[in-house]
Amino acid sequence: MKIALIAHDKKKNDMINFTVAYAPILKHHTLFATGTTGFKINEATGLDIKRFQSGPLGGDQQIGALIAENDLDLVLFFRDPLTAQPHEPDVSALMRLCDVYQIPLATNVASAELFIRSLERGDLDWRKIIDERESDKK
Repeated sequence: MKIALIAHDKKKNDMINFTVAYAPILKHHTLFATGTTGFKINEATGLDIKRFQSGPLGGDQQIGALIAENDLDLVLFFRDPLTAQPHEPDVSALMRLCDVYQIPLATNVASAELFIRSLERGDLDWRKIIDERESDKK
């Protein structure tokens, strides 16, 4: 599966701790991240991560483009709900795209753990079924 990892500044340590804890699961998947988050995750875990721009510099939109192309399966976006974000319209657009394209979106550690455990059990295989149906239509 293709997984995006994004974290606001005050949530980056949560994301790093999460990826360290779940590296044995994440290493079997294709990972994408916004700039600084991806750098810090790679530094802490050694996981191979395709890095985009920083979120405020277009990274959220680059990940949104993957969603719009049906080229992403899961988004883990640790948001900071208590701090105003200058790129909030980009954040909202990314979340809207997840809803439009039926991409599971975790916005905190608790929901991300549910998704990762489901991924480990194979419960998110429905994305593969959808992808196969879309391929058959072409």
